Amino acid sequence: MNIARALRAVRKSIWVFHLNSGSCNACDIEVLDALTPYFDVERFGVKLVASPRHADVIIFTGPVTRESLPKVVRAIKAMPRPRLILALGSCAVGGGIWWDTYSTLGGFKKLEEILRESGVEVDRVVYVPGCPVRPEAIIYGTLLLLGAVEQKVRSSEVAVPEG
Repeated sequence: MNIARALRAVRKSIWVFHLNSGSCNACDIEVLDALTPYFDVERFGVKLVASPRHADVIIFTGPVTRESLPKVVRAIKAMPRPRLILALGSCAVGGGIWWDTYSTLGGFKKLEEILRESGVEVDRVVYVPGCPVRPEAIIYGTLLLLGAVEQKVRSSEVAVPEG
């Protein structure tokens, strides 16, 4: 699939599906705040939809819990290609404070591995850290996902010393 061509088609009007996989709802409140007239993400053509079958982008919040895993996989499978994911908050990025608990698998990167094993491809993921993530960061992440702006900061790997 030519992702650049697909992004040009949806850049002016994207439909997003909000998928919460077990978060504390702080990021969810910030997503709703981004939709209010103060931040007005609809000026960029962003519209919230009720089904992943209609979505161009999935806004993913929360760590991946064991209970929500089959439902999350089913929702992402239902999404048409290209599959664009905006992983919001510390929990979606790396599992947050629940990264090593018995009931969670971690962040979206772990879910991406599970999806790949089950034959589901995700075309592009943008990680937006924060606890909770601010509406300005949500707007920036959305525009970054669509290729409308350039990324300002690049990530780097940090080695954690043992012992």
